[in-house]
Amino acid sequence: MKKIIAFGASSSKNSINKKLATYTASLFENAGVTVLDLNDFEMPLYSVDKESSGFPKEAQTFLDALMEADVLIVSLAEHNGAYTAAFKNILDWASRINSKVFQGKKMLLMATSPGERGGTSVLEIAKDRFPRHDADLVGTFSLPSFYENFDEADGIINLDLKNKLLAILKSIDL
Repeated sequence: MKKIIAFGASSSKNSINKKLATYTASLFENAGVTVLDLNDFEMPLYSVDKESSGFPKEAQTFLDALMEADVLIVSLAEHNGAYTAAFKNILDWASRINSKVFQGKKMLLMATSPGERGGTSVLEIAKDRFPRHDADLVGTFSLPSFYENFDEADGIINLDLKNKLLAILKSIDL
């Protein structure tokens, strides 16, 4: 059975990006799904001074979790047009252990927000950056206006957006 690792790149307990990533992972049939919570990977803010004392075990634990995946589903929260501080810190620490953080894994890169742009600024940053950390980007998806287009029970309720996501999922060889 293929394994999917999904996470919302936010430390919010009610992360809409975690909800989107979890929902998307559930759409795959015959796959085992593990949903990561960034709060399980809290570490000191990265700095070279702190690195000189060694690496937090949470950074290696994060890398080990990604290693188990056949597909990564990552939904990025956008804070001021970029990654959340929580995710950036995990990426900083993990990349110091292994610059190929994403280990050649297939990745569906997503974002959502309450606004009409749906996290497109952070998606653009990640589309450029993540392949440098060895992500095999197999698709990107933005869900605008989360609260108008997503329902807790039914997932994406806008049919055009749902069909767009389903077409991307069909292209992912699992």
